[in-house]
Order: sequence, then C-alpha cells, then structure tokens
Amino acid sequence: MRLLLKTGALLLFLLSCYDVNGQGVPEPTEQQLENLADVEQGETEDDAGIQELEQFRKHPLNLNTADADELRQIPFITDLQVTALLAYRDLLGKLIHVLELQAVPGWDMATIRKVLPYISIGPAISLAEETGKRFREGEHQFLVRVSQVMEKSKGYRQPPGDNGYSGSPQHLLFRYSYRFKNGLQYGLLGDKDAGEAFGRGAQRLGFDFYSVHLFARRIGNIQSLALGDFTVNMGQGLIQWQSLAFKKSTEVTAVKRQSAVLRPYHSAGEYNFHRGAGITIKRGRSMSTLFISYRKLSANIIPDSLGGEVHISSLLTSGYHRNQSELEDRNTISQLAAGGCIQFRSGRWQAGINGVYYRFSQPLQKREDAYNLYAIQGRHWMNAGIDYSYTYRNLHFFGEAALDQQRNSAFIQGLLMSVDQRVDIALLQRTISAGYQSVNGNAFTENQFPTNETGIYTGISIRPAAGWKLDAYADLYRFPWLRSGADAPGAGNDWVWQLSYSPNRETLLYSRYRRDSKELNQPDNTTVTNYMVPTTRESWRTQLNCKLGPALEFRCRVELLWYNRKREQPETGFLGFLDFLYRPLLKSWSGGIRLQYVETGGYHSRIYAFENDVLYSYSVPVFSDKGLRYYINLHYGPGKRISAWLRWAQTIFREKKYVGSGLDEVLGNKKSELRLQLCYTFQ
Repeated sequence: MRLLLKTGALLLFLLSCYDVNGQGVPEPTEQQLENLADVEQGETEDDAGIQELEQFRKHPLNLNTADADELRQIPFITDLQVTALLAYRDLLGKLIHVLELQAVPGWDMATIRKVLPYISIGPAISLAEETGKRFREGEHQFLVRVSQVMEKSKGYRQPPGDNGYSGSPQHLLFRYSYRFKNGLQYGLLGDKDAGEAFGRGAQRLGFDFYSVHLFARRIGNIQSLALGDFTVNMGQGLIQWQSLAFKKSTEVTAVKRQSAVLRPYHSAGEYNFHRGAGITIKRGRSMSTLFISYRKLSANIIPDSLGGEVHISSLLTSGYHRNQSELEDRNTISQLAAGGCIQFRSGRWQAGINGVYYRFSQPLQKREDAYNLYAIQGRHWMNAGIDYSYTYRNLHFFGEAALDQQRNSAFIQGLLMSVDQRVDIALLQRTISAGYQSVNGNAFTENQFPTNETGIYTGISIRPAAGWKLDAYADLYRFPWLRSGADAPGAGNDWVWQLSYSPNRETLLYSRYRRDSKELNQPDNTTVTNYMVPTTRESWRTQLNCKLGPALEFRCRVELLWYNRKREQPETGFLGFLDFLYRPLLKSWSGGIRLQYVETGGYHSRIYAFENDVLYSYSVPVFSDKGLRYYINLHYGPGKRISAWLRWAQTIFREKKYVGSGLDEVLGNKKSELRLQLCYTFQ
C-alpha cells in the first residue's frame, strides 16, 4: 500500500512538468522585502536569508533527515506543512523522491515549486562520519564588494572640522566564510560605510565594523553551538526576535514567526545581533537554550545639567560613523544581555518558556514627549513569556503570552487552516498593552515594534483552477495610546487582494490592490491642539514575468498610488519599469537591465521597488518626485572558483537642482552608483 501511494504520487507529479528558476531572490520574497522597507522606511542589511537560500541551492536540505528547525530555515514552508511532513515520514517512512511531496497533506503545487531548488532526498549519514568531514570537506569563500555614489555629496565638500565626512566615499565589504552543509560554519566580516575612515582615527584597525562567528549544529546532544556573533529568536517575537522577519504581504499565510532559537550572524548590519556565546541542548523531548552577550552600542548620550550624570536618549541603529558628531556617539555604552528558553515537544504540540535580561552601562531615558510615557527607562530591563503551538489534522494553533519588567502584558494568538487542497486560511489576533516594551521584539504587528496595539488579521489563499491564485487579507487594528505623529489614540485598517495567473512554467501575471488607512495628526494644523484625521494610501500594481526564449526573461510592472484621495492635500504616484534578464545556458556570463520611470506628487506618495543586485545583495530604494532610472547588472564566472559582478545604476530627476538632503545632498539632478564584487570559492 505504501509503495502504491508513493508511486502514484510520483507519476501524477511527473505529468505536471515544470521549470524552476534557480536564480536571484524568489518573487514572494521580493514583495515581502518591499513591504518591509515601506514599514521601516529604510533597507535592511541583513542578507543572512539570501545566504542560506544560496547555500541550500548548492547543498540541498535532505528531507529524510531534516528536523523541524532545519525545515523552518526554508522560508516558504509553514509550520502546518512541517508537521505534516514529519507525520508523513513517521507513518510511511522515508521519501523515495522529492516529487513525493505531492502526497503530503497541505503541500500544494505552488509551495513545492518554490522549495524544489533547496531540497533533496538522500540516505542518512552517521554523526561520526559527518564529524570527520566538517573541517575537511567544507567550502571556503572570499568575497570583496566595493560601492560608491559617483557624485560628490555635501558631506565630502565640507571639511571634517565642520562636521564633514572623515573618510572616502567608497563602501567596502569583506567577508570570509567556511561552511560544511548545514553542520558547521565560521567566518569573518569587515564593513566600512561610505564616508567612514579606514585605518585611521577611530577606525585605526581598518574597517569600522567587524563581525566574527562560529556556529555548529548536531554535536551529540548539542543541537546548536554559537560563538561570536549570533541572533536569538523566541516565540512569536514579543520579547526577542533578531533575525529578518516579515510582516503583512501577499504571502497571506506567512503570519507565524518560525526559526531555531540560535542562528549565526554574518551580515553587515551593526545593531540587531548578540556577541558572546549560546548553546542549545536536546534531551529527549525537551531542548534548553542559554545565551550570554556583551557588546558596545552607539547611542545618543545626554548629560544631566543638575546632577552631573548622563543618560541615553536613544540607541543608534544605522551603523554610520562618518563625521565628528556620529563618531562621538560610537560605542559609547555597553550592553549585557542574557537569557534562554526551555522548549517541550511531543508529537503535534510544542510549548516553551522564554526569558531575556538586559543591562546597560548608562540609564535609558527618552525625551519627555507624551508618546514616550511608557518607554523603557533605567539600566535594567527584562521580559518573560510562554509560547505554544498545536496541530490537529488540518489546523495549526500557535501563540505567545509575554510580560515585561513593569508587568505589562502582550498576547498573540494565531490559527492556520488548510480547509481544502485549494484553500488556506490564516487568522491572527494580538492584544499588546500600551505600556508593554521589549528591547529586541519584532512580532507580526502594524507597528514597527510590538507595543500599543490591538488588532485582528484574516488572510485567505485560494487556488480555484490550474494556474490561478487569489490571495487576500484584511487587518483591523487600534492604538490605545499616543504614537509619534499621533497625539491621541487611533485606529486603522489594511486591505489587500492579489490575483495571479500562471498559464505555464514560463509566465506569471499578477495584479494587486492595496488600501491602508490610519488616523494621524492633521497636517499643517494651526490650532492649539492637534486633532486626528484618517490618512489613506491606495495602490494598484500589475506585473508580468515571462520568458522570451531559453535565455531571455522579461518583466514589466506598472504601479499607481493615491495618497489621501478625495481628502485634503492629495498626492498621486506612478512607477513603471521594464526588466530584461539574459542568462545563456552553459555560458560564463549573464546580465540584466532595467528601465524605469517614476512620477509622484511628493514623499507621501513614494513607491518602493525591489532591484536585482550582485550576489548576496539586493536593493529596495524609495522613489518620489519625477525621474528616470536605469541599472545594468553584469556577471562573469570563467570557472567554478571565481566570479565577478558589476552594477551601474543611475537616477535622473526632472526639475531638481539637488538630490538628497543634509550631508548626503548632491548638487545637480543625477545620482549614480557603481558596485563591483569579486568572489573566490574553493574546497
């Protein structure tokens, strides 16, 4: 019976032959990165997810030996699908082919297509055999990247004594890494931002930022061992989540945070990680994680004119140390962090107890604005909570409950349902008190941080016929207390639908409409007291991806945006681009070009667009005003060991005499960037 089931599933799947594009960032991830940049109004430097996907592309994850945490490293797999795959393995034994995934409940064709480049089927390797290979048969990689804005900005025209930039305009990144499959990795990273000095002054050791990590998995009872830089991720992010995590997107069922507690950190971002040691030990059905970290942070230090003491008004996360004022804030305080969790797993349920503690060398004390009433204050802070999940047939329940040092509470409850082979539903409710605070929280919320919010989210994904897919969500939320830009409690809502059509393996057409509305202060108010008004943003995007031949891919996007339509001070925005990607088979070179036009009424009608970049890098720039943009990417790999990338990008604005603001202001109507990257890989 087991053999008949597997053989039938394999034959059915082979009849639905398709092609997987193994290049670049997957389309769903592109949209998630665009949404994240819009929420945070800036780009993240965390490229760990792309590095992991590229590693799994080279060394696919063995589905017959992978545990739940390893399966969660592939971002397209939900916990409902993880549980179903593990149950399928327990019931019917090891898979005989990756295409057998079609027989696993909850694994739809769209998911299988996404994960195929990153998975494989193979025999189990004993721990003793693998341990001997970890230090001998891994892959070494040296990577050097140089970027520069070609126009001279105001920061370089001013002398350092007048708060001008002290260093050169090149952005330099060096990374050495060693990896043996998913078992062992270590490496060194150095990063110098544009404008920072190199090898002198405060940066006399060369780069402004260094990162070192060593991370091992599955060493007997030790599930994970982290030394150097690493991230800690717990529960649903109410008390601690440092790895890259997405919020609302057209991947409507991707609402659950899922990751191993400890993960290696090897990105250029200078804030969101720990530096020290961490360990996860597995005994039977329980896993215990402990970590300790000590590191320097950049912060704004404010002296107390009366008592002679100082306090921290804000922690600085940009990592920029280019001029005198930024250098004065560099590494001015120390942070001690410690914590851990105990997780219990048994079949279809899981529960965990989590806790974190922070101590700062100087007390935190934000500005005395009304919306900062509940902000973290003092030298110490701690959070504790529990998280849980349970799978019953096609239902997956999950949630987290947390308390902070002041006993303010936060709750997240969610449900994933696969009601049919063609229909998936997600529900998520959060109740986070106005006073709840966490140092490194990152949950599925409307706010950037988990605080001052209640809301309910509903998403549905429907595949009514072959090639068709409808994704939609609605999110209704309230803010019980004040926020920056809102001098009273408020409410909001967010609605999205996206219809996709993929008639064959070479074509994808989708159209998306989004409308979000939230209450903010009345702009340009002249009365004594601000009053709240609804602020709306509507956008409609249509995009076509198709192959014009074996080596040529074409993409076209048109996006319209309306800000405060039919209200005071409305703005409109338009963005359109054409992409041509050329990847000839069995050739040592490839390339791509984009031609883009944007026209918006101002910053409120800004539009974000994902851009292809060099390996392990991506860009999600924001576009406003009127202008043309183009970029060219070229890749040359004469052999398996060495590869080179070149990227040239330029934006030409209409009716502008300067680009940017502050010390980044460039005279003229153009902004150009050149990026070069060399990568040498060997075993």
